[in-house]
Amino acid sequence: MININYIGTWTLFKKETLRFLKVYNQTLVAPIVNGLLLLAIFKLSVGNRLEFVGTVPFGQFMASGLIMMTVLQQTFANTSSSIIMGKVIGFIVDFLMPPLRTTELIFAMTMASVLRGFMIAVIATASIWIFIPLQIHSLPIFLFYIFFSSLLMSSLGLIAGVYAETFDQTAAITSYIITPLSFLSGTFYSIKNLPEFWQHVAHYNPFFYMIDGFRYSMTGYSDGNIAIGMSVIIFLNIILWAISHLMISRGYRLKQ
Repeated sequence: MININYIGTWTLFKKETLRFLKVYNQTLVAPIVNGLLLLAIFKLSVGNRLEFVGTVPFGQFMASGLIMMTVLQQTFANTSSSIIMGKVIGFIVDFLMPPLRTTELIFAMTMASVLRGFMIAVIATASIWIFIPLQIHSLPIFLFYIFFSSLLMSSLGLIAGVYAETFDQTAAITSYIITPLSFLSGTFYSIKNLPEFWQHVAHYNPFFYMIDGFRYSMTGYSDGNIAIGMSVIIFLNIILWAISHLMISRGYRLKQ
């Protein structure tokens, strides 16, 4: 029988949750405000000329993509910033010395990040609803994409935080990988408007499946196959969890 350190896992989860709640203006409010500004800019500049994307009003199409893009970027930042701060400032030992298994450590940190993702999604949806009428087309799919997309990005954030040795390196990963992939995933447009070659290329971007699936959960519109998207996300979650477990269990760039 496996003995699980419930108290230690809960304590780390609580610590990680309080870490982002104490600076809520930076971790919750600011990303949502940025999303609202982007939505306003696109709505004012394009909305009058493009009223619908498929059968979905342009505002709803944009809003659903922006909500998920914000969730993805912030859940990645949550775990990556926690690990790199521990390494640079020197309190990474506080993660490694307690009697926590690697699985318990990863679970606590990723679940805190997933909670942040859920909070951003709910607050952003409620905020945008004031200006643009939104609805949930499928609640189970909505919850699936919020949970597993947040979990995927949290695991990726752990890997990035463990791999990076400075704040500049984590910023570079965000600037050169996370942001471009999220912007080029169909957040602001339908990939059906792209040339055929670039439509095929878009299907190799995992961010496309997360944003497209979440958009479907809210609007009923999708550019891709939802079943394939769910399968890709689950598969990537397994792979990234395994990689993060291997890196942390071996103390890769953690134990100096």
